[in-house]
Amino acid sequence: MARPRTIDRDSVLDSAERLVQRRGASALTLDAVAREAGITKGGLQYCFGSKDDLITALIDRWIAQFDAQIARHLGPDPTPRARVAAYVAACGQTDAPTHARLVGMLVTLLHSPRHLQRVRDWYAGWFHEHMPGSDAGERARTAFFAAEGAFFLRSLGFVEMDEAQWQNIFASFQRLAM
Repeated sequence: MARPRTIDRDSVLDSAERLVQRRGASALTLDAVAREAGITKGGLQYCFGSKDDLITALIDRWIAQFDAQIARHLGPDPTPRARVAAYVAACGQTDAPTHARLVGMLVTLLHSPRHLQRVRDWYAGWFHEHMPGSDAGERARTAFFAAEGAFFLRSLGFVEMDEAQWQNIFASFQRLAM
């Protein structure tokens, strides 16, 4: 009796990301992901269930990776403002592959509005839990929005800047957050 082949979920998710980056969100089909990952469509369905489940897994992974990046910038007992500063730091330290993944996520979300709710819920957590109603809290909220805006403008290719400019801008956002 042959041993059943195990499918590495992260490897399949990597394949799905590459596919979206290379060919766009409309190319994200179960057949195309299975081919990209070198597995059968049945194996992909066994692993993820449906295309919606695959997209949900991609979104959950992107959020978990970014949350982990934020956590690396936090101390043991962070204040809400320190959490925003950590968020700004994480945004400012993203590399080219991360930018490409996030552009892929945005395109995927545009083709699948149902999945926007998961991202909306994540952002809502930031606004309800990490934005105190004080002057410092308002500065932190402004830094949060500034970091998001800069990140998306650069990720989408609307603004080009060298690494020194990028780091300088994010240093000013961090000063605003604290």
